[in-house]
Amino acid sequence: MRSPDDYSSDQAGPPPRQILTPSSLNRLVRDLLEDALPLIWIEGELSNVARPASGHLYFTLKDANAQVRCAMFRPKSTWLKFRPGDGMHVLVRARVGLYEPRGEFQLVAEHMEPAGEGALQREFEQLKARLDAEGLFHPDRKRALPRYARRIGVITSATGAAIRDVLSVMSRRWPLADVEVLPVPVQGREAPPAIVQMLRRASASGRYDVLLLTRGGGSLEDLWAFNDEQVARAIHASAVPVVSAVGHEIDFSIADFVADLRAPTPSAAAELLVPDAHALQRHLRQLQQRLVTLEQRRLQSRSQRVDHLFARLQAQRPQARLARDRERLTHLHRRLLGVQREQTQRRRNQVERAHARLLAQHPRLRLMLLQRRSAELMQRLRHAIERKLERERLNLRQTGRALHAISPLATLERGYSILFDKDGKVLRSAAGVDEGTPVRARLADGELPLMVTKKSH
Repeated sequence: MRSPDDYSSDQAGPPPRQILTPSSLNRLVRDLLEDALPLIWIEGELSNVARPASGHLYFTLKDANAQVRCAMFRPKSTWLKFRPGDGMHVLVRARVGLYEPRGEFQLVAEHMEPAGEGALQREFEQLKARLDAEGLFHPDRKRALPRYARRIGVITSATGAAIRDVLSVMSRRWPLADVEVLPVPVQGREAPPAIVQMLRRASASGRYDVLLLTRGGGSLEDLWAFNDEQVARAIHASAVPVVSAVGHEIDFSIADFVADLRAPTPSAAAELLVPDAHALQRHLRQLQQRLVTLEQRRLQSRSQRVDHLFARLQAQRPQARLARDRERLTHLHRRLLGVQREQTQRRRNQVERAHARLLAQHPRLRLMLLQRRSAELMQRLRHAIERKLERERLNLRQTGRALHAISPLATLERGYSILFDKDGKVLRSAAGVDEGTPVRARLADGELPLMVTKKSH
């Protein structure tokens, strides 16, 4: 039999059901997604990109098998460094969420960048960390640049704007420097091995006091040749100091970290490599003035000492000795003045000679000397060609006379003739020529047709 408690349980019925509305369900799913998944990185292709007047960015991120709707709200959408478009391959950092009004799964993007550039940046950071761990960036291995570099090798494109800036700055600041352009491609697949080979050749040649590795600005992909590991190791192995000036001031490359000195721009690198000739001239003039001032002070001090000694002598009244010492003192004073003038003149001459040497190295004078030398060499070449032609003409005339002396025609001119049979063959014997046979006789001034009428033995 059933107890009263069993009957009361049947009357209570099943537990009450928890009924959700679409809004509460979507809110619950959104909370679950946001709590379960933090910020994620996702890579894919853009499609259905739209930017309404609100400034928000809406798009779909897809691959070959699936797609997901995404949104990027202001102001993050206005901070992008590129303009997203359909078909672009991008890397997105986003939060996973749910758009509650429509119950649609979506991603809320916080950051977006081109996928290729992001991969390059990651590769750049990995290589930088590895080379830094090996000690290639350590400050202790950085070498000081020569104060007055005589020969500078510039490794760059021969047609780029960077080399024009470098040459312009160096010719203006220090025309005494011998700048040699070592042309290499600075962009593309062939650039890294060409740069490595040129660095090794320039280092092994022993010609250069310092090397400048440079190019103009560009994107990360444009500058990628200077992030190559082999290029970095070639810079590290160079026997001479290397200055790196790659891109603009905000650009940094692996070559900048390995080089002995990093310059923000090619023009700044040129200013760091050579001194300012005008500033050096001003410094020399200041040194000259200081020298003159020091000599004048020395002379004044000695003159005062002489006056003091003279006063002491006068006080002791040694008349004879005073007269002798006066004469000696006058002589020493004249010598002192002469030495001072001579030293001043010698310093002035040294400064003038240095100034003259500086002017003598001006590119305009060197160009005039080279043009004069070129004209002299051209004149010597022209005379040599004329003498060579005259010798060849003489040899030709002598050879012609020798050939004429042994020519059969010369023999004919002496009264001889050559007989030909009817077939045009030369008759060397009377045998085989029958009477009545037509023949031709070749004389010096023509031919005669003949007929054999009789043979004699």
